[in-house]
Amino acid sequence: MHNVLISPLITEKMTNLTADKGKYGFLVNPKSNKIEIAKAIEKKFNVHVVSVRTINHPGKMKTQFRKSGRFSGMTSKFKKAIITLKKDETIEIFEQV
Repeated sequence: MHNVLISPLITEKMTNLTADKGKYGFLVNPKSNKIEIAKAIEKKFNVHVVSVRTINHPGKMKTQFRKSGRFSGMTSKFKKAIITLKKDETIEIFEQV
């Protein structure tokens, strides 16, 4: 089995969602599905997951102009998961921020 959770998302928008609605964000493996994500969260943090929403971000084409010419490349693609927990449950790593 591949590693499902990559890192927590700690941004201003996710901090507001966590404080207001009890939702948490994670960067996850693009090959993982919602069931695998929910099981990984429950196992790692010992909480009960109510819902999982996923967002796939495709890579973007970027171009740089330099003295030696034009260079094109792609940014990396990634997948985010927004987790909703059972009422009155929290994940400690988000509370420390």
